Amino acid sequence: MKFIKDEEFIRGKCPMTKEEIRMLSIGKMNISEDSLVLDVGCGTGSITVQAALIAKKGKVIAIEKEDEAFEITQKNIEKFNCDNVEIIKKEGSSCLDELLDNNIKFDSIFVGGSSGHLEEILLKCNAALKNDGVIVMNFITLDNAYKGIEIMKNLDYKVDVSLVSISKNRGNSLMMMALNHIYVIQCFKSVKD
Repeated sequence: MKFIKDEEFIRGKCPMTKEEIRMLSIGKMNISEDSLVLDVGCGTGSITVQAALIAKKGKVIAIEKEDEAFEITQKNIEKFNCDNVEIIKKEGSSCLDELLDNNIKFDSIFVGGSSGHLEEILLKCNAALKNDGVIVMNFITLDNAYKGIEIMKNLDYKVDVSLVSISKNRGNSLMMMALNHIYVIQCFKSVKD
């Protein structure tokens, strides 16, 4: 699997899951060739595009409410020829309601943004996830990471937390510049007997 470099994506001013974090997050999503994947708050579409390239016989549904991010995601989908992606311009929670009304069940869900509605979105993601599915969440703040972990534990998910620190060299020098620490949280839905 070829992982896409950050500089290959059309960016604009939208938030983007950086390359190393994207690689780890995608790896933790357990995506297979025929997976149905949901990306909530897709930003530039970097997770959406990378997931679509893995799930070649599956489908990725991306949700984004912000105008610029929606347009940037569309451009990245076109740039990487991802014909197995549907992008929906809508607020995450109301879009999840529509997906649930249509009984769509996902193998993997990535939560990159919640616009302050984390619990509501995670409860709906839980309802939209297959019994053997996985939810992966990325957070910058400990507060949001803790809230996400507690919500998922209360839903009986098995939770695996990684705090990832990446530093990259600047220009041609070996001066290392730290990126934001990111909590990568992988949540496995437990099947009750």
